Amino acid sequence: MSKYVITVSPKGKYHFNLVANNGETILTSQMYAARKGALKGIRSVAKNAPIAPVVDTTAKKVVEAGNPKFEIFAGKDGKSYFKLIAANAKAIGHSEGYNTMAACKAGIKSVQKNAGAAIEKPARKPAAKKAPAKKK
Repeated sequence: MSKYVITVSPKGKYHFNLVANNGETILTSQMYAARKGALKGIRSVAKNAPIAPVVDTTAKKVVEAGNPKFEIFAGKDGKSYFKLIAANAKAIGHSEGYNTMAACKAGIKSVQKNAGAAIEKPARKPAAKKAPAKKK
C-alpha cells in the first residue's frame, strides 16, 4: 500500500517521501522546519499531482504549462529527473534519477496515482540526547 512517510533529520528538520506499493520512493520533499510544514506539503502533493500536466524541458520543443506542473529535466549525471511544482510556483518534491525517459514518465504517473495515499504516523522530533556520564 502506498504511503507518505515523514522523517526527522538529526538536525530536527522534517521531510516526507511518497512511497509506492512496491516500497520504492517516488517523490521526496524539501526540508521543513516543523512537522506542520511537512503535513502541508503532503496536502499540496495530494491536491496538485493529479491535475498537473507534464513539461519536458529536455524535449526539442518545450510546451510550457502554468502551475501546478511536473517538470522533467536532465541531471548532470545524464539521468532524467522530475519535480512537482505547486500552483504558487514552489517545488513541492523531486524524484530520484531515472536511466530512461520512459521510466521517468512512469514515475510521474505513479505519483499522480498514489498522491492520495495515507500518511504513516507522523514522526516527531527525536528525544534530546543525554550527555554521556562523566567518568569518576
